Amino acid sequence: MTVRRHSSPEREAAEITAERRQLLNLAYRLLGSLTDAEDVLQETSARWYALSPEQRDAIESPGAWLTRVASRICLDVLGSARVRRERYVGEWLPEPLPDQSCDPADRITLDESVTTAFLVVLEQLTPAERVSFVLHDVFRYPFAEVADIVGRSPAACRQLATSARRRIRAVQRDETPAARRAEVVKDFKHAWEAKDIKALVALLDPTAVMVADGGGQVSTALKPVVGGEQIARHLVGIGRLAPDLTLLATTVNNRPGLVATHDGVTVTVAAFEVVDDRVTRIWAVRNPEKLASWSARGRS
Repeated sequence: MTVRRHSSPEREAAEITAERRQLLNLAYRLLGSLTDAEDVLQETSARWYALSPEQRDAIESPGAWLTRVASRICLDVLGSARVRRERYVGEWLPEPLPDQSCDPADRITLDESVTTAFLVVLEQLTPAERVSFVLHDVFRYPFAEVADIVGRSPAACRQLATSARRRIRAVQRDETPAARRAEVVKDFKHAWEAKDIKALVALLDPTAVMVADGGGQVSTALKPVVGGEQIARHLVGIGRLAPDLTLLATTVNNRPGLVATHDGVTVTVAAFEVVDDRVTRIWAVRNPEKLASWSARGRS
């Protein structure tokens, strides 16, 4: 191994900063939570600085070391998260990504691997499957490196990734083109604002499913609402109970979505799946802890 001689504190800080965005992108996809991802980054950084200067100098690639440590922390978090979510009140959904107008080092790269639909499927995988799949298929790490992180053989990690890929493909559907998706969601917004049940039903697939995550902190449906008409009536009922809600069209995890605000505070972030010009899935996050980083700035 090549030894890096006498790295200065400034150089080390620059190396950590340079890896921040990559690590944040990785941890968010592994955990489905921006809050947890940021905690992983803090813990990873703390472990780096807990090494002696000599130990840090002996690390040939700080980026590879940081990725390995962050991934292992995520693997541990995923294992404990399964236990926590058994006690979670109602349905658990990934934390929606906030406005991306933050520091570039803190931005999540928007692609297919951050859509709510994709993250929801990842939640169905085992921790080892999820880590193997995300590291290899999303971030293109060779299975030899994945094996070192997961603690299994490269062949076993290949099988884990293949199993995850198969399960993901089994539930993926061909969505409506992007521009049309945005139109459908805006039409949905207008129909909801008008409390027009007939218009909402026309925009919803008859077998549509709406899942809401309140975390036991706010009132919401504890079980999925199934069926286009049932969802339409449920949403209109919400509109009547909370007439002061303001709906804003925005992008949620790289897909057209809606934000509901009340007195300038974001109270709901909803992501949509649109297939054949109809809404087939709605994921509504209402847990205030998952909306802390969302602002109520105007969106068209």
